[in-house]
Amino acid sequence: MSRDPGRRAVVTGMGAVSPIGNTAADYWANLSAGVSGVARISGYDPSGEDVQIAAEVKGFDPRDWMDFKAARRMARFTQLAVAAAAQAITDSGLQITDANRDEIAVVVNTGGGGLDEVALGQETYLQRGGSRVSPFMVPMLSPSMAACQVSIQNGLRGPVVASVAACASGVQALIEAQRMVEHGDADVVIAGGTESAIMPVAFAALANMGALSKRNDDPTRASRPFDAERDGFVFGEAAGVMVVESAEHAEGRGATIVAEVAGGAMTGDAFHISAPEPSGGGAARAMQRALRDAEVAPDEVDYIVAHGTSTPLNDATETRAIRAAFGDHADRLAVSSNKSMIGHTLGAAGAMSALAAALAIRDGVMPPTINYETPDPECDLDYVPNVARQAPVRVAIVNGFGFGGQNAVTVFRRYEA
Repeated sequence: MSRDPGRRAVVTGMGAVSPIGNTAADYWANLSAGVSGVARISGYDPSGEDVQIAAEVKGFDPRDWMDFKAARRMARFTQLAVAAAAQAITDSGLQITDANRDEIAVVVNTGGGGLDEVALGQETYLQRGGSRVSPFMVPMLSPSMAACQVSIQNGLRGPVVASVAACASGVQALIEAQRMVEHGDADVVIAGGTESAIMPVAFAALANMGALSKRNDDPTRASRPFDAERDGFVFGEAAGVMVVESAEHAEGRGATIVAEVAGGAMTGDAFHISAPEPSGGGAARAMQRALRDAEVAPDEVDYIVAHGTSTPLNDATETRAIRAAFGDHADRLAVSSNKSMIGHTLGAAGAMSALAAALAIRDGVMPPTINYETPDPECDLDYVPNVARQAPVRVAIVNGFGFGGQNAVTVFRRYEA
């Protein structure tokens, strides 16, 4: 189906479960205040491990958001998504009825899905035998199950989509939502990303790769995107969900519109399984194509929510990509990374950044990059160091770059009828 230029995609509701708050409002307040959610791992005993820190969700009880029996049949990444989706639907004021449930779609992406359920099932099998393995393990571990459970829990019978694109997954969900609305596939899309895989084997693998920060004695200062002394990312968990709908549908029901999802694009590096292509060419092309899709000129962009992982390779490469995409305007852009506070939430990262972009437009606040202390000559942009900045934001873009060279960028714009 071709794109209908008369159908514009807008954000009307938001939900979040994060290391710095279990509602979108708390997440945004703490993000703007520069609060770190990084601490010593509490989900298991990390003593003796190279990496002992993470950005964990704290105080989350799935029974606050869903039936306990249903929650027991969900992996944690799904529980987080169902909670964030419930918040977003309530925030949007959307009433789900038999008259509209067929026109509401779900797009919730992830990077790893229920990896923790695989590990738990294998441990149960080895210790207690095959008869004690949960019959729900396979549907629980499926990466598509977060989207499916959001659909099931809310009775939504439109398209249900889940994509796995590593750390670009969350951004891809918003691009998919925008396109579904513009192409008339749905009036409303519940869209976002989720991840929860804080488990010893994942940390061991990433530590052996050299990807994780080992600042175990100073957790709140461990994630330091674009800083010269960055030594790797901090693993995090989260879920971020938005209600995206056509502007006509939103206005027709009197909804408050936070921002417009104006465009998006995806590219590939075709370079390496984990390292970004050094020139940043693929990432730059994604930004350029996203702006073209949104019909936004580079000099109209005020703010970039960066991928900004706090790894030596990513941050320098992303800086080069931004300069390639924006030219001289790169020096007038504000760029910040919420990963300095919530860590790298992988499949949820782009969705958490999308929330920040939309709220920056709504409130005229650019969250900081905390722990920025020592400038790196290879990272020479304005990273909104350490303290949030109040300034009008008309256009904000969100970058998401994943293992294997998957690049995704989405553009948010202040909505004008």
